[in-house]
Amino acid sequence: MREKVEAVINEIRPMLQADGGDIELVDVVDGVVKVRLRGACAGCPGAQMTLKMAVERRLKALVPEVERVEPVPA
Repeated sequence: MREKVEAVINEIRPMLQADGGDIELVDVVDGVVKVRLRGACAGCPGAQMTLKMAVERRLKALVPEVERVEPVPA
């Protein structure tokens, strides 16, 4: 499952990098994907919405085993 999640994150990454940010996969445990937002995304007030509306939605659509996405502090 980690490989599938990593592939989806690699698809999402260019969108975040275009805004000066980035995303790092930290871990996948029992359907919970843990990620760390970097760069401009780390301090962005819209980061939580980005996680839910972009990252989590895309991961759930392509990797049904994903239950949720959680941020990990830098």
